[in-house]
Amino acid sequence: MRSRYFDLIDQTFDWPQKEFNLEENELLWNDINLMDIIKQYGTPLKLTYLPKISEQVQRAKTMFNVAMAKVGYKGKYNYCYCTKSSHFHFVLEEALKNDIHIETSSAFDINIVETLAEEGKISPKNYIVCNGYKRPQYIENIVRLINNGFVNTIPVIDNKNELHKYDGLVDHPIKIGIRIASEEEPKFEFYTSRLGIGYKDIVPYFQENIQNNPNLELKMLHFFINTGINDNAYYWSELLKCVNVYVELKKICPTLDSLNIGGGFPIKNSLKFEYDYDYMAEEIIAQIKSTCNSAGIKEPNIFTEFGSFTVGESGATLFSIIGQKKQNDREAWNMIDGSFMTTLPDSWAINKRFIMLAVNNWEKEYERVLLGGLTCDSDDYYNSEQHANAIYLPKYDSEDVQYIGFFHTGAYQESVGGYGGIQHCLTPAPKHVVIERDEEGEIRTRLFAKEQSYKSMLKILGYM
Repeated sequence: MRSRYFDLIDQTFDWPQKEFNLEENELLWNDINLMDIIKQYGTPLKLTYLPKISEQVQRAKTMFNVAMAKVGYKGKYNYCYCTKSSHFHFVLEEALKNDIHIETSSAFDINIVETLAEEGKISPKNYIVCNGYKRPQYIENIVRLINNGFVNTIPVIDNKNELHKYDGLVDHPIKIGIRIASEEEPKFEFYTSRLGIGYKDIVPYFQENIQNNPNLELKMLHFFINTGINDNAYYWSELLKCVNVYVELKKICPTLDSLNIGGGFPIKNSLKFEYDYDYMAEEIIAQIKSTCNSAGIKEPNIFTEFGSFTVGESGATLFSIIGQKKQNDREAWNMIDGSFMTTLPDSWAINKRFIMLAVNNWEKEYERVLLGGLTCDSDDYYNSEQHANAIYLPKYDSEDVQYIGFFHTGAYQESVGGYGGIQHCLTPAPKHVVIERDEEGEIRTRLFAKEQSYKSMLKILGYM
């Protein structure tokens, strides 16, 4: 019987995979030897592999442009990055190398856009799609951006009372969008999204508030599905309803020329993950074209808003196993040198699963374990993985440190976890290392942030 950790992975999954491989029983991620990184920086450790961001952007652009070419689609494709997925400067800098646009959701996002513009990384030709329920500061910042020449800034109207807030503030006619309040998935606790304006209300709202206003130009209809782009009856039904609203609006609004299909592609969360991205892109484009052509309407330009898809797979989080506790005859707890609640909050808050693999000791026998975090909270644990609802790791040996990695953790974890602030049990934020490749393809690493210090916490808490 083969009982090595390598045998478990090799028998359970298609192994090796594009981004995962082995070198002398040590894990390679995107051809990076993670043990080399650990020896240099230690654990716990956050990693961001920047080339993956550009790879994902180009992948989506190719998929949608190929899909459009196949069916003779006449509209253009525009890729937007959702800044809320990760606001780090190095993420935006990398993404913007690929001729993309930006989707914002708060007032401070606009300050980020202005900073990037000062650095020459973004210009007025970029679309800035402004979503969300807008407080006065957000409105003020949007208006300032428009008045400073960013004429492709499109505030997306989220509720019927938002529009009048722009009156008298903008120096010239502005482009706007309207967000549809889509129906939520049947398993949700409520029927309709709290964001946007209802399907049946959009055309009357346009006629009463926008159609005869010379200072407003409706350019975009925005459609968002919270669960993302999935091949199921719910998604296709909502997309069709959205396109039918677009058709109805376009007949009375010549300036309308763009459809924003928010809600992104999923990312790989298991070594068994399967998703036909090409098919989904082709089917979306084909259905939009078919519906519009049947109504005698020109196909709209397509905007997508990809956040997790852009940055999620660029991230990894590494821990050490610092001890094992056997609380009874059946359960062995491997304790990590960090916290799941603070470092990977989605694993605690929404029971999200990431790809988890041992970094070293693949030649050892494996055992079933539970993973425990350092906080005193009973919820600070991780106890199921994609195979058999359990976690298997090389057998614990107090004389040989075991390292583990969680992969595709690049979206939302820092913002949800309160990066740089106070976290549960004063658990410090780990070091964060950014990985790039030079023109020759050689790996370059740089320490973006040190592990959070006690002084920074005491200052926040008012002790210093």
